[in-house]
Order: sequence, then C-alpha cells, then structure tokens
Amino acid sequence: MKEKFYYYTIEKPSVAEFKDRGSKFIAYAFPLSDTDIFKKHLQALKKEHPKAVHFCFAYRIGTDGNNFRTSDDGEPAGSAGKPILGQIDSKELSDVLVIVVRYFGGTLLGVPGLINAYKTTTALALQLTPNIQKPVTENYNLSFDYTRLNDVMLVLKKLKCTVLKSEVQLFCNMQVAMPKENAGQVIDKLHDLQNIEVTKMEG
Repeated sequence: MKEKFYYYTIEKPSVAEFKDRGSKFIAYAFPLSDTDIFKKHLQALKKEHPKAVHFCFAYRIGTDGNNFRTSDDGEPAGSAGKPILGQIDSKELSDVLVIVVRYFGGTLLGVPGLINAYKTTTALALQLTPNIQKPVTENYNLSFDYTRLNDVMLVLKKLKCTVLKSEVQLFCNMQVAMPKENAGQVIDKLHDLQNIEVTKMEG
C-alpha cells in the first residue's frame, strides 16, 4: 500500500434535507477527530429532534482505515449506516461523521428506498461543505533545556509542526505532531541543535 502523506476532510459542519413519500431525512455532517465528540453530537441531535424515529450514522477517523463505525439504529440491516459510510468513502474523506435523522412519514420505503434516501441525504450534506487537505502527522515527545526553547520553536514553525502539549520550565517537555512527509527532516534539525531528546509516541 502506498504511503499516505495527506488526507481529505471537511472544513465545517453542514446540513442537508431529503424527502421521500412523507419521510423526512436530515443529514448532519461534522469534522470529527475523536469518538467522544461523536457522542456529544449524537446526544445534541437527539435533544433537538425528540420526535424523530431513527438516528443513523457513520464515521471514519484516521488514515489507516481501521477506525470507523456505522449504525442502522433500527432500520433494516445495511440500509442506513453502510450507505452513509459509502458516501464518506466515495469522496475519500476521513475524520468525518454523518448523522442522518429520520422522521417517518407513514409509508414504508423498503430497503432499496432507504438505501437511496440515506445515500442521497449524505451526498447532499457532503457537497455543501468544502473539502480540505490535511497532512498525515506522527506524534513525538521532545525533552530539552529551556535555553533551547526559541531554537526548537523556530524549527517546528518552519516545518509546519503543531504543538499538542507543552510543559515549559527549566526543563521542557513537549508533545508535537509532525507532518509525516517531513518528520525525518524535523528530527534531523532538532538533533542538530544538540541535547534534544526526540521519542516517537505510540498509538
């Protein structure tokens, strides 16, 4: 498998609506970085739509292809979650959550009708928000003397690294996300500064 240095996600949340034979489907697309945020979005929508009958969803997080989940939430198996995920994947997106809220209109749509409705609503929501390219990152721990702080920050800024956490005292500890594409270059430059310990964080 070819190594990935970039991935695509959505820039901001969006909402789209689709109706079929009285049933109303409302798709909410969100950028998503972890599963706790997903739970908050789901709870918020359940409060917002107390009379809706189904809250079907799919999300994909990360770039290794293993962190995803789908739910039909009481709809026939495979008629909701899978079509939602299918739309996320067809656009090659990651770090994305789509929840589709359904109000039942009294007429059964059948499995093909449901697949079409969930697929269409999701596609509409994903079309309404711009896609953005983000670098695949790897996390590292840095330990160094305070006197090196400015030099370290210059390297990180220049090579587009993100500081996730920092403890700045006489001795500094920092967690940094480095773009995978130039992580080697960042580490070399940090080692050039001397007395800087760089360790890769697992997971």
